[in-house]
Amino acid sequence: MQTTLKTIIILLLFSVHFFSCTEQADEQNKLQVEVVSVDSEQRVDVLVDNKLFTSFLYTDTIPDLKKTVLFPLTTANGTVITRGFPLQPRAGERVDHPHHIGLWLNYGEVNELDYWGNSNSISASRFNEMGVIRNNKIVASKSGNGKGMLEVEDNWLKPDQSTLLLEKTRFVFYADKNSRIIDRTTTLTALSEKVHFNDTKEGMMAIRVTRELEHPSEKPIVLSDSHGDKTAVPVLDNTGVSGHYLNSNGIEGMDVWAKRAKWVALSGEINEEKVSVVIFDHPQNVGHPSYWHARGYGLFSINPLGMRTFSKGKESMDLTLEPGESVSFKYRILILSGDSSAEKLNKMWDEFAN
Repeated sequence: MQTTLKTIIILLLFSVHFFSCTEQADEQNKLQVEVVSVDSEQRVDVLVDNKLFTSFLYTDTIPDLKKTVLFPLTTANGTVITRGFPLQPRAGERVDHPHHIGLWLNYGEVNELDYWGNSNSISASRFNEMGVIRNNKIVASKSGNGKGMLEVEDNWLKPDQSTLLLEKTRFVFYADKNSRIIDRTTTLTALSEKVHFNDTKEGMMAIRVTRELEHPSEKPIVLSDSHGDKTAVPVLDNTGVSGHYLNSNGIEGMDVWAKRAKWVALSGEINEEKVSVVIFDHPQNVGHPSYWHARGYGLFSINPLGMRTFSKGKESMDLTLEPGESVSFKYRILILSGDSSAEKLNKMWDEFAN
């Protein structure tokens, strides 16, 4: 009996020591995340060990910026995974769709206003068709070991500058030696009038990635938006272009477009660094598992509200908010340096979902 008691005590002490060492290792793996407001330039920087991870841009002085965005996005090694154009153009990039900037959330048809496609390239004659998203205030921010937080309040403005929707978004930023994670929770509230999100492919939360993460382009294509405007997407030099999609159902390549999935990963190499960018859809979101508006030319978007478009009329989504009514969207964005597997991403989705 005495021997058994001693054995139990030894095992308990070993367990305490093991978990203590594991927690210490986890803490050492975490990096300091600082969330720093730069009011004079209308941005909030997110720094990891004093190096820029991303910035929340809410300036109204950049002509093409008709919404708030996170730009740029970088890996744990500091490699930029977002396209530079039109804010910071780089050689060899595509220059289509100037409204695709960094990481953003908006929609193409809200009470017949286009919040998605607005940029400085839109003609003045279409001003009354376009919506703008402007920051109302920075609500709160917090820095910490392994994670930081930013809460903002934005207004979805009509052409007459009245507010159609009030947006409240909470970003949580996580960082360790191999990864960067953004958890985004956005709540949209209708104010004085009913708000209807018409079914369109032009939405909703999206990233425009760097050229290296595009799919190699073998032929030119012409894309049409909801207004019928055409954008020619030419064939470019595919040297160093290595992007490849994979979704949670095992579908690969450009076939992930208009398919439902819990997550989609875009993997490739940038300057010999293996990179995976993954978007996770939360099960509480409307339309889960969502359809994906993920294109080979660099647009990586999740759109739960375009069911009629993506299903070719077999399904429909009619999201309407009465005055005072709200809807929330929860997403996780993972930027991983190194290899990833479907098994690993499924486990991460489980953790996010629960």
